[in-house]
Amino acid sequence: MGANVARRPTANDVAREAGVSVTTVDRAMNGRARVREETIRKIAEAAHRIGYHGKGLFEDRLKAVVPEVTFGFILSKKGQEFYQIFAREIEKAVAQRTDVRIRADIRYASSQAPDEYARLLSELGESCDAIACGAVNDQRLTQVVQRLKDNGVPVFSILNDFAQGVRKNYIGTNNMKSGRVAAGYLTRTLKQSGKLAIFVGGNRWHGHDLREVGFRSFVREVDLGFTVLDTLVNLETRQVTYEATLDLLNRHPDLKGIYVAGGGMEGAIVALREMHPAPRVGLVVNELTSESRAGMIDGYVSMVMQTPLEIICPELVNLMVKAARKDDDGTVGQHFLDPLIILPEMLA
Repeated sequence: MGANVARRPTANDVAREAGVSVTTVDRAMNGRARVREETIRKIAEAAHRIGYHGKGLFEDRLKAVVPEVTFGFILSKKGQEFYQIFAREIEKAVAQRTDVRIRADIRYASSQAPDEYARLLSELGESCDAIACGAVNDQRLTQVVQRLKDNGVPVFSILNDFAQGVRKNYIGTNNMKSGRVAAGYLTRTLKQSGKLAIFVGGNRWHGHDLREVGFRSFVREVDLGFTVLDTLVNLETRQVTYEATLDLLNRHPDLKGIYVAGGGMEGAIVALREMHPAPRVGLVVNELTSESRAGMIDGYVSMVMQTPLEIICPELVNLMVKAARKDDDGTVGQHFLDPLIILPEMLA
């Protein structure tokens, strides 16, 4: 008696698995009549599941009806945990789109130099349908963004609103509000009034300027006896923040709180641990990473304001898709999202 031979799946099997008629499967296969994109997708997935030998035909048809675009993304320092998380959330948001095939080209700026951002923007402009970038504010970048706009490549500013009036949209947190929230938390939770310090990444980050303005204005408004020291620039680096924090603690024994408005918080956490065996200075930072989580558990970080990347990235991709399709309303504006407030009590 001959051995049983497994029956090869047929178009009828595909139709049954996809929940459509055999006629619809035939149309999707030969392309003689228009079949809706979602129906072709359903048939292609069914063919893949049952191992239909002609599944490649459906996948080719799907590619023919689903447009393909290339989006460029420029983030900062690749080695920082926050930007690694950011890249993963971008890739996740891109993968979730079923109405368009998106190729994401993610680049990283290693410095705050405008020339580096200009180069990355220009390079991506050669191959991308839209670009999202978190860059410093500089007139040279505004000119690059204008040139890209003239060439039909919209640029979105993320986290820091640069090239205002030229860029397509800004999406990120309301930086002024973030500064006020940081000041509100410190002034209302610290047991004694005294001096407060604030770190910004640099004078080219408009978002940091807004956070500083929000922080200082709130402290003035509540008038609870706190004074804000001269703003410190840390270039968003761990080492500069570490050294400056040690100097602050030595020169100002009545320092009560620190707000790191940009990157470099790791240096402040290390300095506070070295100088104070038990936490004595309130510290507000951005982004929940392994180091800020450990600092919060140990009591050296008082509050974390986290950028809601899981919300920002899908919304950003959606705006970019609309711009690439030319089906948005043409409005140039700002999309603000509130930061996520994380307190020690919220950590498991």
